[in-house]
Amino acid sequence: MNIKLSFQSMFLLWFGAAVSMAEVMTGALYAPMGFRNGMLAILLGHILGNTFLVLAGKMGFREKVSSMESTRYAFGIYGSYMFSVLNILQLMGWTAVMIIVAARSLNSISTSLWGFDSFFIWALITGLLVILWLSSGSRGFNVINNIAVALLFILTVVMSFLVFKGGIPAKIAGGMSFGQGVELAVVMPLSWLPLVSDYTRMADSERSSTIATWLGYFIGSCWMYMIGLSTALAYNTGDPASIMLKAGLGVYALLIVIFSTVTTTFLDVYSSAVSFLNIRKGDERLISVVMGAVGIIIALLFPMEQYENFLYAIGSVFAPLFAVLVTDYFIFKQNKSREKFDIKAFFAWIIGVAAYYIILRFDTPVGVTLPDVILTGVLYAAVCLTGSKSTHDFPAVKKEGE
Repeated sequence: MNIKLSFQSMFLLWFGAAVSMAEVMTGALYAPMGFRNGMLAILLGHILGNTFLVLAGKMGFREKVSSMESTRYAFGIYGSYMFSVLNILQLMGWTAVMIIVAARSLNSISTSLWGFDSFFIWALITGLLVILWLSSGSRGFNVINNIAVALLFILTVVMSFLVFKGGIPAKIAGGMSFGQGVELAVVMPLSWLPLVSDYTRMADSERSSTIATWLGYFIGSCWMYMIGLSTALAYNTGDPASIMLKAGLGVYALLIVIFSTVTTTFLDVYSSAVSFLNIRKGDERLISVVMGAVGIIIALLFPMEQYENFLYAIGSVFAPLFAVLVTDYFIFKQNKSREKFDIKAFFAWIIGVAAYYIILRFDTPVGVTLPDVILTGVLYAAVCLTGSKSTHDFPAVKKEGE
């Protein structure tokens, strides 16, 4: 898709990506921590996660490559194919999660307001709206998305006012440590790491891309987490639909769910197509539509459970990937994009995945991602320093039009 995204468009793109029912639902999980400690963990986690996100995004802008193409620099061609498959799987998972969450919320709202009860219909409508958005091409990325996010911002302000006007009570029963809270905040921006370059490569400047991406996602995601946390404390529920109905939003709740789902999910579906194109060339728009249809089918056939474990699984795969990629690009400046496979990078990544689950057993105050990234990066640096050195200039893997 040959378009340029200005600072405003990039900011609204990532703000819209962050405003979702999944983020509200995740924020509700912090209720046992109380508002003060919960918000502190949310802010710290997002500072870390967003910093990782924009570092990965810099590669996409500088080399004008997609996220999965950028993995060739460290892992080689076949390595990038492997991560493309993993990325497609997690993006199809996210697409299904978003459709399911939206359909359940819309169904609860329509049942409460009008007595209309059909999860199937709402899931189908939500998925078809995402496909329609994708079919609009560049207009969907700029004009339509900007209008939708502006309307979504207004609705979110209204929702925030209704939520906070009654004050915030003390924490509710349950247990979540500070470190667990930090990690659940880190993994949300981290889940966008395998697709951030799909969009930063379209930016009109590196500086605007970095600032707009960081601020857009940070503000939007922290805001959604805060709404989820505060309403869970006020109404003792983590269900987004119940939260909005109890807050008195009524029909506005339908608009919030629809806009927030579409502005987030169309990015997941589009990037799954971009990841597929890293393996096999084809028509970008057609593949996007097919991926959207697959997401709808998954949402209709498989109910969403174990949401927290899904987030942790994403962190375990992509945190060490980030560590290897950034170490290779910013420190060693090696270019393995012409090689078939790099065993050293793969070895460090595997150790990083295993280390993630080991660290997860311990209650560190900074969560799991940060120590795992540091450990994986140091391990990979040590492997590179003790092995044979081969540094090259860093040309792009592929320029547009080649």
